[in-house]
Amino acid sequence: MAVVGALLLGSGSALRAQREPTLEIRLPAADQIATVGPLVIASDMLAGPRAREPLAAGFPARFHFLVTLWSEGGFFGNKVERRAEYDVIVSYSAMEKKYQVLQIVNDRPFSLGNFDRVEDADGAIARPTRVPIVPMRSNKRFYYRVTLDVSILGASDLDEVNRWLKGEFEPAIHGERNPGTAFTRSLRMLTSRLLGGESREFDATTAMFKAP
Repeated sequence: MAVVGALLLGSGSALRAQREPTLEIRLPAADQIATVGPLVIASDMLAGPRAREPLAAGFPARFHFLVTLWSEGGFFGNKVERRAEYDVIVSYSAMEKKYQVLQIVNDRPFSLGNFDRVEDADGAIARPTRVPIVPMRSNKRFYYRVTLDVSILGASDLDEVNRWLKGEFEPAIHGERNPGTAFTRSLRMLTSRLLGGESREFDATTAMFKAP
């Protein structure tokens, strides 16, 4: 029975690892559509070896979210009305055997936690994020779109990333320092140099709606 139990447990782990990453964007309730922004949920982003193996080897992963509010256009086509961006950075410390998950909003890092298991780090990424962009009241029809770029930082960038994680992020998390816009600029520069060109992109769109 113990052997059967072990086999079933292993089978369950394999099934979890086979889950495909999914990106969702959800509208608020109809009576809140003009005052509350959408929810973004990125699930199972670390579900497979494609993401886990580089992370376990010490290569941090960056998840860049871009949320746009579009209005339905006429002759000139649809138009972007508003936008918001944020990042999630996941890194693994082999010495501490911990996964660190940080969310970067308006150049400010917020810790989403330190975890022993990669599944828990994946759960932190999947926490719903309320994006604070809303439509103006009008007779137009609108929709939201979210795109997610997932990239793995290369070996030549690790020293800089580790310096940020230990020297820049920690004071900012405790309210002692604001890393400022230089952080985001540098992060974008680093993620342009990918490990073997490895990157993925996801996108999702809501249904059309009005904000009368």
